[in-house]
Amino acid sequence: MKSYQKILIQECGEPLVPIPLEKFAVTTPHPYEKLGADYTGLSPYVLRQSVVEALEIAQLLLEKLQPGWQLQIYDAYRPLGVQQFMVDYTFDFLLKKGNFSPNKVSPQQRQKIWEQVYQMWAPPSTDIRTPPPHSTGAAVDLRIVSIKDELLIDMGGEIDELSERSRPNFYIKSEKLDEQQYHRHRQLLDQVMSHAGFLRHPTEWWHFSLGDQMWAWLTNQKYPQEAKQAKYGRV
Repeated sequence: MKSYQKILIQECGEPLVPIPLEKFAVTTPHPYEKLGADYTGLSPYVLRQSVVEALEIAQLLLEKLQPGWQLQIYDAYRPLGVQQFMVDYTFDFLLKKGNFSPNKVSPQQRQKIWEQVYQMWAPPSTDIRTPPPHSTGAAVDLRIVSIKDELLIDMGGEIDELSERSRPNFYIKSEKLDEQQYHRHRQLLDQVMSHAGFLRHPTEWWHFSLGDQMWAWLTNQKYPQEAKQAKYGRV
């Protein structure tokens, strides 16, 4: 069990609502559906109502700071079945990347690969006390696009990238101009999201939470006296 999963959940019962996609950019088709994930008729572009409202606040600030720039929703609500699919997909990807045969990989090698998988993906736990963040409807993965140029703003790494570059401050000490720009872009994303109440995942520049266990845990790291609990559990 990871540290944030020890946070207690007091489910508030707030509903999932559609993200108003006309106010944001989206990836088409959805990246995980493109890989073969089955959402069983559910939309990946829904979040808890208060989370959607906060996301709109973040977009308004981004427009003010950088006219013509827009948040792009990469992933939002993720059912357990999709979480399981992505965990299995990543395991198979790492097997192929390491030129391992599925039938010949040793227990030690298999364990090492699973450790890599779970550095990125939360376990698809069915325990209501330890829901994967995206299954709560309170976590969102995003990046920034320039509407004018129809280009992604370069963040110096890809979403779901299994590398050290995924850490938010990976480029903070770089003396290279392009890498300093990547860091500024990441900081801008964090600025607009934190302004709206979100907190960024400590090892993923693209992942932000509001009201789930990760958010409560991060809040308690900054302000231990608050002893926050999560208000969103698995939907």
